[in-house]
Amino acid sequence: MHTILPFLLAMIAAIVLLNMWAAKLKIAYPILLVVFGLLVSFIPGLPAVKINPDLIFFIFLPPLLFEAAWSISFKEMKRWWRIIGSFAFLVVFFTAFSVAIAANYFIPGFTIALGFLLGGIVSPPDAVSTGAIMKFVKIPNTTAAVLEGESLLNDASSLIIFRFALITVGTGQFVWQEASLDFLWMVIGGAGIGLLLAWIFVQAHKRLPTDASSDIALTLIEPYLMYWIAEQIHCSGVLAVVCGGLYMSAKRMIFLNSTSRIRGYSVWESFVFILNGIVFLIIGLELPEIVGGLRSEGIALKTAINYGVLVTVILIAARIISSYAAMITTIIFRPSVAPRASSMRRRLMMPILLGWTGMRGVVSLAAALAIPITLENGTPFPNRNLILFITFVVILLTLLVQGLTLPYFIKYGKIFDDFIDEEKEELARKEIKQKLRQHVYHFLKNKHESELHSDAGIERLLRHWEEKNKANDADWMNEKSKAVFIEMLEIQRQFLSELNKDVSVNEEIIRHQLYQLDLEEERLKMI
Repeated sequence: MHTILPFLLAMIAAIVLLNMWAAKLKIAYPILLVVFGLLVSFIPGLPAVKINPDLIFFIFLPPLLFEAAWSISFKEMKRWWRIIGSFAFLVVFFTAFSVAIAANYFIPGFTIALGFLLGGIVSPPDAVSTGAIMKFVKIPNTTAAVLEGESLLNDASSLIIFRFALITVGTGQFVWQEASLDFLWMVIGGAGIGLLLAWIFVQAHKRLPTDASSDIALTLIEPYLMYWIAEQIHCSGVLAVVCGGLYMSAKRMIFLNSTSRIRGYSVWESFVFILNGIVFLIIGLELPEIVGGLRSEGIALKTAINYGVLVTVILIAARIISSYAAMITTIIFRPSVAPRASSMRRRLMMPILLGWTGMRGVVSLAAALAIPITLENGTPFPNRNLILFITFVVILLTLLVQGLTLPYFIKYGKIFDDFIDEEKEELARKEIKQKLRQHVYHFLKNKHESELHSDAGIERLLRHWEEKNKANDADWMNEKSKAVFIEMLEIQRQFLSELNKDVSVNEEIIRHQLYQLDLEEERLKMI
């Protein structure tokens, strides 16, 4: 413990520093983490990083999926459910099938079942990598919603393929009737368990006398409970977490107060950031052990790399082909929702871009590491080390090749120029703000009109909102007045810090006032 703890602390420090460096270089931080982990793995004397395959899903997946479900727009998911569903299920199945056929044909000793196992592992694109890259480029909200919705659901579909392939490899048989029933139970049961537990959790938050700390603590354990209970009755734990997370996200304004939401956002952002960072570092740190396993099985490193490159090419090609198929199908059957472009070149380039967003990462690594070392009869799992190595190559190549070039495709290809109207978006934001001001003003005037002359506080409040309603954004808070306001906040912080030096002043009161100033500054930044 005394040996591994400093190493873990050093990993977290490295994650933070590499994230800052990635932000400065304007590249996705998972790329630097994987490369750094790979370089660190060659340093002699470092403790070996090993995670129990039985625990890899349970440790990392539930919170990552839960947080992703809270971040996505459920309204946008419903709007684009057809294309999201096709990418999350049909494209994943097609990709896994393509990998299975190629692996069975080109890789000696790979059965169709092993090919589907590998396909289920590497088929889902990684939401973290795509999201990190999208921070540096401007894309339409429609495309972002499709990518986010797909990444949320494709984990479930790929892991269902992974589970059935794992059973087939272990038993040597695949019964279609039983598999179909099991598939339906996994999907329907997983979604049902997730929604039921989410409803119970929402009621617990509403009825119990919770505060912000207990609310946040409960949200940290809830995804684990959803996943564990669903898995105990042989449903899809992934679908349980996704469906439960979407339900709780839609109800967040009902069962969480503003303090719980503000603090919970910060806690979850840091928690998920550390989990993602650890996983991407592990991807690099695991390589020496995987290479050692290949050598013990007599597989040449060059041969294994070639297999990894082959599978990567198949994955990219399958996703691009699927993107074109989706575009053609949409134009034929649903022309009203097809994206419009000023030229045929841009319309033809868009599926290539969607196909190029298939970076692999956390889920693929978790699934590969979850492969048991031995079968139930005690014999070594066939080609486990080769599957791990191919997965590593796929993750590394997609992060480096696609991850580094995707921003340049978007920026210099000017594919989305016809779909992004920044002036229109800004106008919509101003209209919503103006409507909000009018709503508050009329609410105060209509409900408390009888108290206006008898209560100076309500009269002052109404006058404040009346002025705010009449003024536009530039009059109410322009950049110059905002700077003065922020300067006033800083002066207040300095005054409170000096006041806190007086031993007779309660420091808890000072801290509370400082927190109020922080909230006010955050509000100003959003204006």
